[in-house]
Amino acid sequence: MRARRSISEIEEVSEINMSPLIDMVFILLIFFIVTTVFVEETGVEVDKPQSASAISLEKNSILLAVTSRGQVVYGEREVGVSGVRPLVKRLTQSEDMPVIIQGDEEASYGLIVRVIDEAKLGGARNVSLASERRP
Repeated sequence: MRARRSISEIEEVSEINMSPLIDMVFILLIFFIVTTVFVEETGVEVDKPQSASAISLEKNSILLAVTSRGQVVYGEREVGVSGVRPLVKRLTQSEDMPVIIQGDEEASYGLIVRVIDEAKLGGARNVSLASERRP
């Protein structure tokens, strides 16, 4: 004969184990944080001249901005022409990074040439000027 089971024995409380799901979410979060590339901006708005041969900026580079008012800016901080050489020297010690100068269309040509000279004297091997692609 069959043994009769009571209703309390048959009903089991089913729960979803959330710990593997939480572990998986943390692993995905760590993966996306590690693989994300952060783009560094100069911190000021520069109206760059247009060029037909413009290419994309390199991800790992030193971005300097020369504004129409004669300011030289790195990372939202004005460094001036005299601060370019020590800045480039400090940033290129561990690896050879290109220096990209974003000159405003109204910026003084002489100032941009002085910034290029200071960057080269600071140890930069590759100094480029940024422009916008012509539509």
